[in-house]
Amino acid sequence: MSAHRSPLEAPRQPDGLLIANLLTQLAFGLFVMTLCLPSMQEWGAIFGGTQTEVQLTFSGFMVAYGVFQLVHGPLSDRYGRKPVLMIGLVIAAVGSALAALAPTLATLTAARVLQGAGGAAGVVVGRAMVQDLFDGPQRTRIMAYMGMVMGLVPPFATLVGGQIHVRLGWEANFVLAAVAAVVCLAAAWRGLPSLAPRVERDVHWLRAMLGSYAQLARHTVFLLYVAVLSLTTGAFFVFLAGAPIVLGRYGVGPASLGWYIMCVPVTYMVGNYVTSRLVHRVGERSMMAFGQVLTLAGLALMLALGLAGVQTALAFALPLMLLGFGHGALMPHVLSGTVGVVPALAGSAAAVGGLTQQLTGALAGYVVGLVPHENAVNLGLLMITFTLGAVGAQALLHGRRR
Repeated sequence: MSAHRSPLEAPRQPDGLLIANLLTQLAFGLFVMTLCLPSMQEWGAIFGGTQTEVQLTFSGFMVAYGVFQLVHGPLSDRYGRKPVLMIGLVIAAVGSALAALAPTLATLTAARVLQGAGGAAGVVVGRAMVQDLFDGPQRTRIMAYMGMVMGLVPPFATLVGGQIHVRLGWEANFVLAAVAAVVCLAAAWRGLPSLAPRVERDVHWLRAMLGSYAQLARHTVFLLYVAVLSLTTGAFFVFLAGAPIVLGRYGVGPASLGWYIMCVPVTYMVGNYVTSRLVHRVGERSMMAFGQVLTLAGLALMLALGLAGVQTALAFALPLMLLGFGHGALMPHVLSGTVGVVPALAGSAAAVGGLTQQLTGALAGYVVGLVPHENAVNLGLLMITFTLGAVGAQALLHGRRR
């Protein structure tokens, strides 16, 4: 496979509308992933299913969202970014419409899988187009915007989803997801540039893709970065999947759920901002260690309050602000390291990182359904387990790099 950089049919200085369009495409998948979280509190009663069956609707989305990133990435290299993105949005719209009409949990889970498969196109193609269209400080600035948007989307979607659930019913959230997919499709068609394919078609796309992934698998440092990335993500998704259950036990309903879940993403954004200011003076290794210390401190405090019998929503949510800040200090370095080990394979590396994040997130969402959650203790123990795995991988990573 011979790579080439054909001229891009895009402005040399992209305007604000183009930037907003790219950020919207990036955020779409995360928006539809979290929009229905408040409704999950009541799906067991509505459909007559178990907690584990309800959690499968979340895990199914996560698996599809991760696996199909590996498909959309190479296809966008080969056939162009815009066509792959638009096809993915069509698939997401169909999945959302089917979810709104689902008569059973099994049908809803299948529709969520289809929704995740289509939604995965936005995050892969969006990141790739940022790489294509921006250089130097401009690219760094857009990456900072990405982190802020990704921090805002989960709490915003959860708040919106809770209000819609209370006023219009759970089906209306999927109608909104379908409408959002159509809006993103129109924005992509009218507002995104048509970029030339990034690779020539002289090697079968599947063979080229597998060759890239095999090369990455031979780099131990890359694998350790991916381990830190995925296990840290796993801890967050344990929180995301389990928080509605725990908060429901504490009397927090769908309409108010997002205000408590917001504690982690908002402090994650603050952590990203502080990291961007301190990294040149403190260094990557120290900032990563600082992030893990804050994460463990927040989890230890939440667990201690739960064991002491302090069973309130604030006692659950406020300590996790430390976790959000810690993840904000840690994740920028991990994401940068993941794609920087083999720069020529940055796209494939991003796809592998995205897949492992979503698979670990799916596992996290599933194991949450396997244990009871009368209070925050079991959820805290699950989050600490994932975090300690990330700490171990980080120690091996730093020892290897040294």
